Amino acid sequence: MPIKIGLIGKTNTGKTTFFNSATLSSEEISSYPFTTKKPVTGTAHAVTLCVHPEFKIQDNPNNSKCVEGWRYIPIELIDLPGLIKDAWEGKGLGNQFLSIAAQSDALLHVVDASGGIDSTGKITEVGTGDPISDFADIEEELIMWYLKILEGNRDKVSKLIRTGTDISDAITDLYRGIGVTTTHVKETLRATGLEEKDFDDFDNADSKKFASYLRKSSKPTLIVANKIDVEGADKNFSRLRERYNDLIVIPVSGDSEFSLRRAEQKGLIKYSPGSEQFEIIKSDELNEKQTNALKFIQKGIMGEYMRTGVQFAINVAVFKLLKMNSIYPVANEKNLSDKKGRVLPDLLLLKNGATIKDLAKEIHSDLTKGLLYGKDLRYNLRLPIDYQLRDRDVVSIITAAKKQLTLFLVLCA
Repeated sequence: MPIKIGLIGKTNTGKTTFFNSATLSSEEISSYPFTTKKPVTGTAHAVTLCVHPEFKIQDNPNNSKCVEGWRYIPIELIDLPGLIKDAWEGKGLGNQFLSIAAQSDALLHVVDASGGIDSTGKITEVGTGDPISDFADIEEELIMWYLKILEGNRDKVSKLIRTGTDISDAITDLYRGIGVTTTHVKETLRATGLEEKDFDDFDNADSKKFASYLRKSSKPTLIVANKIDVEGADKNFSRLRERYNDLIVIPVSGDSEFSLRRAEQKGLIKYSPGSEQFEIIKSDELNEKQTNALKFIQKGIMGEYMRTGVQFAINVAVFKLLKMNSIYPVANEKNLSDKKGRVLPDLLLLKNGATIKDLAKEIHSDLTKGLLYGKDLRYNLRLPIDYQLRDRDVVSIITAAKKQLTLFLVLCA
């Protein structure tokens, strides 16, 4: 299953432009509410350095692609409808939004850093809107939705606890459908100081505190300060970082990234998503407007912020928020290939802390049967099955069946 990243925010913040630039899609972009009437999914990529140069071999990827030494790993990006006030009660497209948002592994909360929308998400004079309030409004909707689930099932939780079920398991059962684990619940109870308090004694403040922390821990989120290319957006970007200093805030110009991706697609420039520079290769085919736009991106965006921020935001979500490591499993230790001879064919994203046993299960559940150990092919080391994998590990899985086959081939030689 690919990682799922959800794009959330009010209408007209540029979510769809971000989505289009990351997936090279052409979904409708407009300024009226609910342009995105239903969730739209597309394939974006997390990007990381490939290991093949280190081994001085040429790779032949299967589940990803390698471009100039960079691995592009497919992820699912979901553009969700914009929220309105009281969406948690089912208003607007609230129920649809929240049910899909719940399936996301992480969320990119897109705000209009230019202050160009009002509190309802309608276009207004630039600088008059407040992205800090916009973020708080949407966050409150998510928290209230989590709270609604808890408060609407108090009797069920109390009954389970009275029959001997642990409070963590009883609460987890309510949220299991939206990706909440027992670990999330236990961490929340501990962090909010509710671990020792009887559930029946939770007052409204306790429940709200619990819902707020659980929402943040179960759906890690970063803030996308979009429209950073608009004059005055830099001031709001600074305000966002100061106000939400416990969150990652990334300056983004979705329009700039979309322009670069389209120009690259047409062969006008050389550009890789997330790169800090681009090269014009067909200047004679650019009109004056296009030339000026590229000059602005080069100086006003990359010169100030190093990059457009779209790809960077996705990478941060995958590798920082979700704490994923890039693991390269291979079948043939000598050639670093699979059974079909493809070199470094697959790159799997596994949570930090995943073990050799977890890797075997991810490849195929049958591999866990007769699992003996793993092998680090960079340093030629045997790894126990509980070894915690590190980013960029290249490993093979050794099972009893594989070892028996190797012995048979040796004896027959």
